Amino acid sequence: MTGPRAVPGPLAFSGERPIALVTGGARRVGRAICLALASRGLDILLTYNASEDDAERTRAEARTRGIDARAVPLDLAEPHAVQPWATSAARLLPRLDVLVHNASTYEPSPTRALDAEKAARQQRVNALSPLVLSAALADRLAESTLPGRGAIVAMLDIHAGEHPRPDHAAYAMSKAALWAMVRSLAVDLAPAVRVNAVAPGVVAWPETGPDADPGMQARYLARVPLARPGEPEDAARAVAFLALDATYTTGHVLTVDGGRSLR
Repeated sequence: MTGPRAVPGPLAFSGERPIALVTGGARRVGRAICLALASRGLDILLTYNASEDDAERTRAEARTRGIDARAVPLDLAEPHAVQPWATSAARLLPRLDVLVHNASTYEPSPTRALDAEKAARQQRVNALSPLVLSAALADRLAESTLPGRGAIVAMLDIHAGEHPRPDHAAYAMSKAALWAMVRSLAVDLAPAVRVNAVAPGVVAWPETGPDADPGMQARYLARVPLARPGEPEDAARAVAFLALDATYTTGHVLTVDGGRSLR
């Protein structure tokens, strides 16, 4: 690196502060991650799919932390379009220090009525596009001058591991593939880039579908030792810890579930 350089367009950052790219950063957990990293002094580049208004609100709130923030559209369902976007971002950004794979699609996939295209879409959004982004941006992350050097953090799910939920095989498979990516890239990108994951339980209830039912939520919480749902900020603090503080940690998954995975 020859020092900070400004570039035109939506990727224009000064390069004076570290930069974090957060996919799906407009709402819910993604929004909390953007604000947590902004509070730690990082400039934020957040991507969104359809939530443009929410993305603008998150961008504006992040900037109240004294940093710069940009929001850009990116459809992770199209990995072939993600690759040239990521290649361009690697060229145009003055630096990149943290990459957070937060964007995700979550929908049921009943085995006896499986929709192959919907199942494939979950693989593309939840696993393949994160791999494409990581590969295209790895060299820029490796240039980071942060104490722990570059960092990738992926958002997993405790129910993609030992506690599968009924009728969600495609989602669980996609998140299991993402976990395999984390472990593989932790080896492939060392020592210049650390690669870790956060596996939440409930830190934000789904807004629609069976999981939005209060009765179901009560039954779920009955199996959580801490007896309450988490908040998006709980997951965001874990992301910030792995990205910025856990400088001797790679290939690790940090569970944030109130103890739910114990039962």
